[in-house]
Amino acid sequence: MRSVEDHLTLVTAAAVAPRPVRVAISEAQGLMCAEEVVVERPMPGFDQAAIDGYAVRAVDVALAGQLAPGDLDDFDHGGAEFVDLEAGEPLIVGLPVVGDVSPGARTPTRLQPRQAVRVETGAPMPTLADAVVPLRWTDGGEQRVKIGHGVGSGDYIRRVGDDVAPGDVAVRAGAIIGPAQVGLLAAVGQARVLVHPRPRMSVISIGNELVDIDRDPGPGQVFDVNSYAIAAAGRDAGADVNRVGIAERDISRMREVVEAQLIRSEVVVITGAVGGSASRAVIGALSDLGDLEVARIAMHPGSVQGFGRLGRDEVPTFLLPANPVSALVAFEVIVRPLIRIALGKRQPMRRTVRARTIGPIVSVAGRKGYLRGQLMRDERSGEYLVQVLGASPTGSSHLLAELADANCLIIVEPEVEELGTGDEVEVAFLAQRG
Repeated sequence: MRSVEDHLTLVTAAAVAPRPVRVAISEAQGLMCAEEVVVERPMPGFDQAAIDGYAVRAVDVALAGQLAPGDLDDFDHGGAEFVDLEAGEPLIVGLPVVGDVSPGARTPTRLQPRQAVRVETGAPMPTLADAVVPLRWTDGGEQRVKIGHGVGSGDYIRRVGDDVAPGDVAVRAGAIIGPAQVGLLAAVGQARVLVHPRPRMSVISIGNELVDIDRDPGPGQVFDVNSYAIAAAGRDAGADVNRVGIAERDISRMREVVEAQLIRSEVVVITGAVGGSASRAVIGALSDLGDLEVARIAMHPGSVQGFGRLGRDEVPTFLLPANPVSALVAFEVIVRPLIRIALGKRQPMRRTVRARTIGPIVSVAGRKGYLRGQLMRDERSGEYLVQVLGASPTGSSHLLAELADANCLIIVEPEVEELGTGDEVEVAFLAQRG
């Protein structure tokens, strides 16, 4: 029986990132950038107001807000005009308002000494103006403004190239493109960007008992759950998924379906073909496409799995159990890391924490357990607590409803058969619902 770690090493060695493609930035979110995006034009491209207020020369309002001297006769006002001037009171500078500039204005506005121009955030700065007095420090006058607080040169202005300058790298190769990166690319006029695309994954279900969900199952038949569940798990992992659906067990037809997916996929997942005649039929049908090995992995559920590299491009191909819970857990533990590596993620595994059990947990000796659980946090201590879902691994390990209620997998080491209340255990987060 192969350990989970050894099997993961074998599987992840087959991960290959798809060739980079250039896409619109609206399609790049969540993907890894495959180039250094070098800025060709500054941002901002012109000096602009960083706040609503009045564009001024800083020297004209430098004394605003200072206390008026006791001897006003000898007061050197530097040419500034003051209003409400009283000894010992804060100085208020009065300036005529000679214009109003909004964002998008194309005609330059010229400012003369001891004048103000009302500006909105993002508006081009008038000529000679070197500061903006915030609206809250004024009386908001339209013809004449009273300013009660001075500003320094450069205050509340976004200068040309303050954010990025020509030659700067906006987004580096290897960075994951998120909302901020998309916004920055748009801001510097980059309409398309080279990215590592999502790996393409095809999902095929095999089983004479299967019918699609748009049909009524007959005696002995069940709905095809796996192709839908595994396709959803693949999308959650970041793959571009093609749900093929149910494939016939006829050898020639089965080979034809799988071979067609090998041409268009970086990962192929086949469910329902790891035991008995189904396994023999699949391996026989695909034997000339490459080596497929069905092995026992020291984990539960999902201990019997198949893996190989098929086709001219040696596409990683998985055979997963027919049971939906076993298939989903096997996908989570074994297949998902390969997809995350192909996406270029530095941390392909789920985040884990240590949690204290709030009830006993029973596992299978000699196998690493991945048990469904509910993770919570103690409000007072901040400690993680976890409760197993299901009474025992032998009695309820295949209940899909319990997996749907789980928000974590409780990871029990192979040498541990039982955990008591209050014991510590490793817990892996599952995808968040919301």
